[in-house]
Amino acid sequence: MGHSFWGRWGGCCGGRLWNLTGMGFLGPLLGLLFSILLIIGIAWLVIWLIRRTADTGAGGSGSSGTSSKLTAAQEILKQRYARGEISREEYREILGDLK
Repeated sequence: MGHSFWGRWGGCCGGRLWNLTGMGFLGPLLGLLFSILLIIGIAWLVIWLIRRTADTGAGGSGSSGTSSKLTAAQEILKQRYARGEISREEYREILGDLK
């Protein structure tokens, strides 16, 4: 068998991503660990970016944000009515305004 064009240094890796074979049995384990951590890091970054764009409402109409604000306002209104801060008529009037 002949040598490759690059000789010993060019063909040393055998197509593997991480060449840690000089470390005995620990080398492949470290290479596997590093590869897994790299994949987890990329997945975390993608999930973080998706959540960040969803929170800011980028690309959306923002209707879910309006719906949650309406629900929060109705909840505050219910609490004020339950504490007796507003009358039944005021509660119904404000509730009608919110809808």
